[in-house]
Amino acid sequence: MTVNATPGDRELALAPLDEKVDHVRGSPAGRLIIEYGDYECPYSRQAFHAIEQVEQQLGGNMRFAFRHFPLTGIHPHALAAAAAAEAAALQGRFWDMHELLFRRQKALEDGDLRGYAAQLGLGVAAFDRDRGSKIVLERIQRDVDSGLASGQVLGTPTLFIDGVVHRGGYDPLTLLAALAP
Repeated sequence: MTVNATPGDRELALAPLDEKVDHVRGSPAGRLIIEYGDYECPYSRQAFHAIEQVEQQLGGNMRFAFRHFPLTGIHPHALAAAAAAEAAALQGRFWDMHELLFRRQKALEDGDLRGYAAQLGLGVAAFDRDRGSKIVLERIQRDVDSGLASGQVLGTPTLFIDGVVHRGGYDPLTLLAALAP
């Protein structure tokens, strides 16, 4: 991680997509959106809905990856929600939990998260154990560190399209225009 980095530093770059670690869906042939998001951030929720619409309109001709960037200073449930998503990922259900967390953003207390795990048919005991585990917390920290190291992730959501930060809007029309060939 670059300490005291500024956007002009040459060392700064977006960490490349790692198929074995990143949560990614969609066609490998499509353009790639990487989002750094926070499950408690209302703007990340707006981006979630917009990206869903774009994926539907493009019929799978895009890729999407989500990286965690919980803003714990202003969102007290963001880290717990990210840990819930990662614990679900260990049981093969990241995207299902991802969707639930954004659709029920106002209900991210511990009991809510356990209820979502049960609703998804996860092993709740394993879910509880995993979300507080070192492996889950290190996975979240990996995403945060990569966002900070890019020098571009200053808040959520921050989107990158094919590795380049997207500073425009994240409504469906703007995203579709940015993804156009």
